[in-house]
Amino acid sequence: MAVTLRPSQDGDLAQIVAIYAHHVLTGLASFEEAPPDLAEMTQRRAAILQRGLPYLVAVEGERVLGYAYAGPYRTRPAYRHTLEDSIYIDPKGGGRGVGTLLLSALIDDCARQGYRQMVAVIGDSDNQASIALHRKLGFQMTGVLKAVGYKFGRWVDSVLMQRALGPGQNTQPERP
Repeated sequence: MAVTLRPSQDGDLAQIVAIYAHHVLTGLASFEEAPPDLAEMTQRRAAILQRGLPYLVAVEGERVLGYAYAGPYRTRPAYRHTLEDSIYIDPKGGGRGVGTLLLSALIDDCARQGYRQMVAVIGDSDNQASIALHRKLGFQMTGVLKAVGYKFGRWVDSVLMQRALGPGQNTQPERP
């Protein structure tokens, strides 16, 4: 079966919750320590969709292989042209280009909407897969926040990467 991308649907949420729970419980991509339940993830997704932002899934048949969404980078008004991406892949679906498909589509969708910058906040400087994915799609390293998280009995860095969307900072924003 081929992998296809589409906007997430309510029926995808149970699989999205399971994918995220795996990452929360076993990895450092998220600094959450307890996985949110279905109700919480439903609210989080609704908040993204209410803003008109993309929340995408990669599927193979009915199976969600991964998901990605863009949310506000910060809440203060001057940041309104900048988004933060989030992307999580089912551990059984990795190595098939799912991350590249999802993040490429997310970037394109956000650029079409007139956003100008995308920031990746990557948990753990050892997360080479996420760093490589973002670099492959035009993100540049902008900094490392050393030892800002503590998870699994050790201090963890946050890696900051950034890329321009559309014309970036070269012209005035089209959106108010």
